Amino acid sequence: MKKKDFIFNIGLLIFLNLLIKPFWILGIDVGVQNSVGASQYGLYFAVFNFTFLFNMILDMGITNFNNRNIARHNQLLTKHLSGIITLKLLLGVLYIILTIGGALIIGYRDLHLKILLWTAFNQFLNTFILYLRSNISALLMFKTDSFLSVLDRLLMIIFCSLLLWGGITDRPFQIEWFIYSQTAAYIISVVIALIIVIKKANPQKLYWNITFFRMILKKSFPFAILYLLMSFYNRIDSVMIERILPESIASFEAGIYASAFRLLDALVMIAYLFSVILLPLFSKMLKDREDLSPIIKTSFSLLFFFSVTSVILLILYRIPILSFLYNEHIHESSVVFQILIPCLIPISFTYIFGTLLTANGNMKLLNISAIAGIFVNMIVNLILIPKFHAVGAAVASLSTQSIVAMLQIVIVFKSLKLPLKDIPYRSCLLFTVTLLPLSYFISQLETINPFLLLLGSAIIAILMAFASKLISLRFIKDILKKA
Repeated sequence: MKKKDFIFNIGLLIFLNLLIKPFWILGIDVGVQNSVGASQYGLYFAVFNFTFLFNMILDMGITNFNNRNIARHNQLLTKHLSGIITLKLLLGVLYIILTIGGALIIGYRDLHLKILLWTAFNQFLNTFILYLRSNISALLMFKTDSFLSVLDRLLMIIFCSLLLWGGITDRPFQIEWFIYSQTAAYIISVVIALIIVIKKANPQKLYWNITFFRMILKKSFPFAILYLLMSFYNRIDSVMIERILPESIASFEAGIYASAFRLLDALVMIAYLFSVILLPLFSKMLKDREDLSPIIKTSFSLLFFFSVTSVILLILYRIPILSFLYNEHIHESSVVFQILIPCLIPISFTYIFGTLLTANGNMKLLNISAIAGIFVNMIVNLILIPKFHAVGAAVASLSTQSIVAMLQIVIVFKSLKLPLKDIPYRSCLLFTVTLLPLSYFISQLETINPFLLLLGSAIIAILMAFASKLISLRFIKDILKKA
């Protein structure tokens, strides 16, 4: 794929997601928390993240393996589709059983279990959608995949908006309604994605083949281990807050962490979109022995600009932003937020270099970096959560993400012997040291509306990206020509 094609496809994917997902996270998700309160939402958030810990069983690395495999060998889609769908259904049943068992062991009862059952089912539906989309993106049908990437959230916005603001019920909004809306949206998205894939693959009927199941699981197992390890160090923080702290404050602190985490989660989705395109693209380029440097440099420049600009501006304007989003506990959230939001920078880098290692099959090295992340995360959380609560969890998250990103960058450059020029470090340094003082100075202009100042700082950041040559004008020309 040419660089201009890559820029156009990632641009389309980001554009569609920026139309839909910010409103989902900052409108619907925030609206739900404001309606049900920090404690009830904190309980849901902790249970939701608990179900994430077992996601390896749901997928067993099949999605990433399939994306890489079909991108290299398109003809295998018809051969594998029916068997993998059968395997996914079996894994879904196993996942539900083990998730409920794990929840009972750690003491979940009543409302915890009710939320967990529906949330676990939603996790199954979500991973099924991701599997179906992995076939579509592996065929390099990036436009179709872009629309599917926002379909479920668009439907959730419609359903939740009616329940929150549509006046169709006199009862106060219930957290269960939020979960049921997700279920309905996922089911519709599964049906549409399945129809698209079936038309492309023309598969046979579902079949039971133990030998085939064993072969797929054996090949995807390294991906499954990686997913499990990453799920632990990415999602364990809120679970540990809710389980370690006294019951009187556990759900509240988990809710504070969730309110700070939400913006990070929204921004991470933008970085994640790069990996959606990069994984099949890197896989095909590595197979064809194409030069990776242009794509690596382009994706790194774009994600560096995006992540560093976001972190600087969000920290400087955290109080007006959080005050706009939430009705209460602004100070508590802001303290956690200013520590948690810098995680965006190392996470963005892992979506480039971790994806490249995945495409190259360096699963052992990736798993080693993930194990290091779990070790750091667990130790720091156990030490800091009892004393500093949600703030301690934020410190643990930042420490973990930074160490994992550094390890992956070192592994990539050593194992693939890439030239250092693939990272435009001079432009990155010039951009950062210029933007930081300018943005701070602008933020101190107290007589002007802070959101106008935020907009002005964002415009300056764009201009500085061009001035420092972090982003070239050719990017814009390529997008316009392709469009």
